[in-house]
Amino acid sequence: MSSDPAERTDDADADAAAGTPPEGSEAAADAAAAERAAAAKGGDHLLSIEDVDAYYGQSHILRDLSLHVEEGEICALLGRNGAGKTTTLRSIAGARPPDVRDGVVRLKGEAITDRSTEDVSSLGISLVPEERRVFPNLTVAENLHLSDVARNWSNVVGRAISMDHPGMTTEEVYEVFPRLRERASQKAGTLSGGEQQMLAIARALKQDTDLLMLDEPYEGLAPQIIQTVEDAVERIADMGTTILIVEQNAVAAMNVADRAYVIDQGAIVFAGDSEELRDDETTRERYLGV
Repeated sequence: MSSDPAERTDDADADAAAGTPPEGSEAAADAAAAERAAAAKGGDHLLSIEDVDAYYGQSHILRDLSLHVEEGEICALLGRNGAGKTTTLRSIAGARPPDVRDGVVRLKGEAITDRSTEDVSSLGISLVPEERRVFPNLTVAENLHLSDVARNWSNVVGRAISMDHPGMTTEEVYEVFPRLRERASQKAGTLSGGEQQMLAIARALKQDTDLLMLDEPYEGLAPQIIQTVEDAVERIADMGTTILIVEQNAVAAMNVADRAYVIDQGAIVFAGDSEELRDDETTRERYLGV
């Protein structure tokens, strides 16, 4: 099976393709109503997704999905494998597939649904993909330098985008991840899984980032390493970066998140504070298995 999230399918996707209503359709309706009420109140919504339907070919993956991320918070999107988490991130980032056929994605109130991945990135959204995807034959320092090459003022020439402020300097990311300073001359492919995750996050932070999206950052990590990454995520948030974290490891994600959404078969079935989700045993057992 391909590791590309655009090519992966499972039973949930098969149900979606067949038009099968999500098992928790009543919960999805309740969550959607709560999200619309929250959106109506306004607030400091850095990101909002409004009634999005997204497809891989004829497979209907995201179903009338709505959520928002407020300025300065850590927000978690939780769900089992195949629930639609990565598809949500790809829809935000402008990656194709999926094909967003209905609904709108907004950043700071501006519709970005039809913008290219390059434009979305330049507008301030950085995605750290699942499986890290560092360059194994380059050193840590060289991986970080790639962000300087890939994102500079020449990228805005002739395009309806700007670079309001630069990302972190290499020295600043080393302060967030001191282990990377120690490994600066080491090839990325020889790093531990936790160190590679730190490098992937650090590389994203070197770009102009208002919203940092983390796709399964704890995957394959030992518990003590997860704690190290959690601490780093909290430090990044304390520095003013808004974070959207996608995880199957709901317990770890709820440790750092202010609010949480639960997604099942492409629909939001829970929206609320992390503490509320911790107390909601029915939702956790039914949709997260914890």
